[in-house]
Amino acid sequence: VSPEEGWKPEEDVELIPLDPDQPDRKARIGSRLSPEEKVELTTFLQSNKDMFAWSPSDMPGIDPNIICHRLHVNPACKPVAQKRRNFAPERVAIIEAEIDKLLAAGFIEEVSYSEWLANVVLVAKQEKGKWRVCVDYTDLNKACPKDNFPLPRIDQLVDSTSGNQLLSFMDAYSGYNQIMMHGDDKAKTSFIIERGTYCYKVMPFGLKNAGATYQRLVNKIFKEQIGKTMEVYVDDMLVKAPKRADHIGNLAESFSLLRQYRMKLNPSKCTFGVSSGRFLGYLVTQRGIEAHPRQIKAILEMKSPSTVKEIQSLTGRAAALNRFLSRSTDKCRPFFKALKKGQRDKWDEECEVAFQNLKTYLTSPPMLSKPVPGEDLFVYLAVSNSAISSALIREELGAQHP
Repeated sequence: VSPEEGWKPEEDVELIPLDPDQPDRKARIGSRLSPEEKVELTTFLQSNKDMFAWSPSDMPGIDPNIICHRLHVNPACKPVAQKRRNFAPERVAIIEAEIDKLLAAGFIEEVSYSEWLANVVLVAKQEKGKWRVCVDYTDLNKACPKDNFPLPRIDQLVDSTSGNQLLSFMDAYSGYNQIMMHGDDKAKTSFIIERGTYCYKVMPFGLKNAGATYQRLVNKIFKEQIGKTMEVYVDDMLVKAPKRADHIGNLAESFSLLRQYRMKLNPSKCTFGVSSGRFLGYLVTQRGIEAHPRQIKAILEMKSPSTVKEIQSLTGRAAALNRFLSRSTDKCRPFFKALKKGQRDKWDEECEVAFQNLKTYLTSPPMLSKPVPGEDLFVYLAVSNSAISSALIREELGAQHP
């Protein structure tokens, strides 16, 4: 899951000081809180200012006795030492500046005689002119078995998040790097640049099973809270409260566990005390679950496809909104038929009519509601010549809601 698709607040926020002696250190809280709620939340966050990291030096790391990352490299796989790639001088400067930061943070160390050796790669960030320095662990990942530790089901997370009066979105400071590499596996993470070879002391991004290791950790930390007062998806944490009065207590419980396990938060990526937010394309509020406007806009502003790639893009965008499309198979069937056709001119009148009908439907998509445990639900079926569709419906105050 990309960082851009994690938990995001969906309302205005304001900055509050965490430390009066260091006014530049601030946290974000919801602007719609009452004056009393703002004071209470500000007081709580200021009393827990030690839970935020402002630099790697504020981050002690998770105790390796609790968890560390193992690679479990298949002994039958021969180590691969990649030949060093050459970069233009300006990119070498970017790489070396990042290496200096990692050394200062204590995340990497110099290494000699490593059998495994990977290259760094530069990946463009969304911010123009900015680059992310990554390590290409393709060869190492091929030699590692897949860790099948399960990630949470996204639909269940979204359903569980909706219907709460207050939410707090939390993100760990350089979360993966708070987990140490196992001593036997550090050298296997070695990479080469122009000035030398280095390996990671902490779990880096790019390793095959890093996400599974992190999910295993947070499941262990918050095992009693998940599904009740918290939801966690890898390094995205959310504290929720069906009643506003319970929110500070739920936060206090979560902060106590974070302190116990020495996990630090990133203040620039945390927002406390809001009533709505976005998660993996869904907009969750106290009222229910909505499709995110950005995903709807992507289809509404799309021109009629003229190539296979453009039709595939349309079907992908429609699939992301599948939960909000009644009889989605019937609505999108002409697009899939077009992809199966042998002729070059795949987009015909049937496709165009279906495309315009889809756009019209998305101008007022339904809101999904959260079922109440124990209530009666109704299953509706729709049968056409090409598909059978179903919808689960609940009734509230005489009205029906999907």
